[in-house]
Amino acid sequence: MKGLSTGRPTRSVLLAIFLLSLSGHVVKAASDHDPYTILGVRRTASQAEIKRAYKNLAKEWHPDKNKDPNAEDMFIKISKSYEILSNEERRSNFDRYGQMDENQPFGQSQHQGFRSFQNSFYFDETFFQFPRSRDFADSKYMLHHAQFNSDVIPDSFKRPYLIKVTSDWCFACIHIEPVWKEAVQELEPLGVGVGIVDLGYERRLANQLGAHRVPSIIGLVNGRVTFFHQAVVREHLRQFVEDLLPQKLVERINDNNYQEFLESWRVENKPRLLLFDQIPVVPLLYKLTAFAFRDYVRFGYVDQGETHNTQILRQFNINTYAPTMLLFKEDAEKPVDIIQARGMKRQIMDEFVSNNKFLQVPRLVSQQLFDELCPVKQFHRRRKYCILLITGEDEAFLPANKAFLDFASANKKDVLRFAYVYQRQQQPLCQALLHNQDVISPQVVILERRSQAGRVLYRSVSGGWNGSEEDKYRLHEQLELLQKDPTYLSSDTTLPELNNEMAPIFIVQWMNAAYDYILQIYDSLLYSNWREMMPILSLIFSALFILFGTVIIQAFSEPGESKTRKPKPKEHPTTQTEEDASSRTNTSSRPPKKDFVEVTELTDITYTSNLVKLRPGHINVVLVLTNASKNALLRKYAKEVFSFSGSQTLHFSFLNADKHRSWMPSLLSSACYAGQSESHSDDEESSDYTGHVLALNGYKKYFCLFRPVFTGDDPKDSSSETSFDSKRNSRSRSRSSSHSRSRSHSREEGAVPKRGSSSRATSIEVHHKLDRLGLWMERLMEGTLPRLQVPGWPTLDTNNTSSTES
Repeated sequence: MKGLSTGRPTRSVLLAIFLLSLSGHVVKAASDHDPYTILGVRRTASQAEIKRAYKNLAKEWHPDKNKDPNAEDMFIKISKSYEILSNEERRSNFDRYGQMDENQPFGQSQHQGFRSFQNSFYFDETFFQFPRSRDFADSKYMLHHAQFNSDVIPDSFKRPYLIKVTSDWCFACIHIEPVWKEAVQELEPLGVGVGIVDLGYERRLANQLGAHRVPSIIGLVNGRVTFFHQAVVREHLRQFVEDLLPQKLVERINDNNYQEFLESWRVENKPRLLLFDQIPVVPLLYKLTAFAFRDYVRFGYVDQGETHNTQILRQFNINTYAPTMLLFKEDAEKPVDIIQARGMKRQIMDEFVSNNKFLQVPRLVSQQLFDELCPVKQFHRRRKYCILLITGEDEAFLPANKAFLDFASANKKDVLRFAYVYQRQQQPLCQALLHNQDVISPQVVILERRSQAGRVLYRSVSGGWNGSEEDKYRLHEQLELLQKDPTYLSSDTTLPELNNEMAPIFIVQWMNAAYDYILQIYDSLLYSNWREMMPILSLIFSALFILFGTVIIQAFSEPGESKTRKPKPKEHPTTQTEEDASSRTNTSSRPPKKDFVEVTELTDITYTSNLVKLRPGHINVVLVLTNASKNALLRKYAKEVFSFSGSQTLHFSFLNADKHRSWMPSLLSSACYAGQSESHSDDEESSDYTGHVLALNGYKKYFCLFRPVFTGDDPKDSSSETSFDSKRNSRSRSRSSSHSRSRSHSREEGAVPKRGSSSRATSIEVHHKLDRLGLWMERLMEGTLPRLQVPGWPTLDTNNTSSTES
């Protein structure tokens, strides 16, 4: 019993010790992630105290100064803690929820210490399908929508980005995690940007990228998104990044083309950089460096193992046991800088190229280059003076340009920047500095930029520039005076923006954009799912529907128009309904839609619709003929009215006087025709109305009358049959003469023949009865013809001559 009594306190003590160790472990783990504890400040500390503590700890634990093995990890914790506490929003979230990472759900990091304790046991949280805890090292790669648009997209024009789209519940993401980390460790030191997008918390950014499933790997170059579709292997990811880069970033150099490559600096206005290495293919590190500095330096690669490169290796005395970089400027025979190292690193290459981005005397070809060479004066920086040579492209200017280059090489100072411009290429700039004077000899201008709007202080060097020793001495003397007295620049002006001489033409830009768009469509059609393809498929089917729908409508709308009509229907006219006649165009000046004139015969069936019940504003032009003159008059009638057949308000018909002898006399008698005498009216029914044309307005009950006129032309003249165009041209005469001729039809030329003369009339006389119908039609369209009112329209019944109103 005593043993049992003494054993109980022993077990209690052991349990208490275990709980104390457990709580100590949790507290220690929590304190390791507490930014206040890491920085050693109170929770009520001000921003000044936090900043002061961060500076002291950063100096103490910086890896370059502290040799402790844990210095780097401690420095990362200090930086992360300051990043949280220096931002009021992040600090508030941590104080309220214990949130270390802004992408972590509220309250998640409160149990971070307990999770680490759990992970030390045999079970893992993923076994229970809990959301996996985010790796602390991945937090620096997390992307947000605003950060992506403001930082990542502009930076993608200097380096490619590899972006992974993941989520907390994605178990396939766990499988690719080791390969992803290996690829990041290899590619990030080379200069590749890395990003991670959480689909659960950055849905807006995922939609912008077009990533609707996880895991997804995306490449971003020049603001263009490309999806990775191969197996997630480190070699495939490396090749994917290499394929994202533009082609021909690095030119392969050998003995045959190295001189041309080095001497082309004048055309491209860029230094030349040569890399010598034993690798047959261009290293990815060199390609990434060339992509970052493609706007400043032209890159070339020499494979030392090739047999065709012995001459270039011998000329520049290249060591074949280590990679070597040579940088050339204006002198193609001698490099201005050399670097040689067995392990080329991105930082070394960036520093090497950054120090040699410009030629010794570059040519100003764009506003961007002008801003970098001659920056605007800042109060906290030293003054920068730009010595500008205004010259020409001809060979006569070459000696002066060479002398200016020699002077710039001998007077290198950080405060002086030498450059030159061609007057023909940058005329607005030169006119502002030279006051619209042409450059006969090169001129040197010293200027200092004072504002981004283009305001500069400048002074022209007197005497011009010929490259003589006297010119060099004068320029050197003025530069010395300038550095002693800044007020030496006495003139003030505003410079316009420079022309971009290297910009591609519009058609090249359009072709490049079209090529990128086609590649995106091809990639979407080949790899995307149906959800991503729906907008493209909808656009394609809409275009096809509009195209084929238009073709089908045109094919079935007016099938009669596609057939060619022969002149035969003019001799045997067909019947036309009112709906067909209303489908013509509105104006007679426009050519008609068809190549023939549809003429309808006035019969008992068509009389009511074509005259009595004719719609308001419509006119029926009726030709009176007989059986003997039918063919000749219809042919002539079609020629005369063809140019007016495009009007929608005109209808063309003919009346057979042999069938309806009493209709014409009844119409004239009811209208009380002013030109008729009593003796003439007595003989009206015996008159011959062949060739008369009437314009009948059925709604307003009036008509205009055309009486046939014989012009006297030779019927055997071949031109009489083909004088249609010449008669149309003759209608452009003065309006008064045509009106006077039309009014004289009934008096001088329009004597109406008797019916007995109809049988004796020849076909030639009948043919010439409608010679002046075209002039009459023009007056009809102008509305200048006299109108004869009728109380009603007579019927076509030969036995009944009474009037019938509509």
